[in-house]
Amino acid sequence: MGSTVLSLRIDGELLDRLKRHAAKRGMSVQDYVVRTLIRDDFDERFQAAVDETEKFYGAEEGVTADEVT
Repeated sequence: MGSTVLSLRIDGELLDRLKRHAAKRGMSVQDYVVRTLIRDDFDERFQAAVDETEKFYGAEEGVTADEVT
């Protein structure tokens, strides 16, 4: 898989928070942001799979997708 450059303009306060979060994990800001985006993308794809499974099999009464994930 290749890589592409993404340039973002963010305010100083947000950048400072990102730096602190990344530093706590021993990561660069770039790595922290990329991992956060990957995790969010996975969560969305997982939830879509759960929703599709519920549509196919039918959700159990009283159990919601939020309780499953």
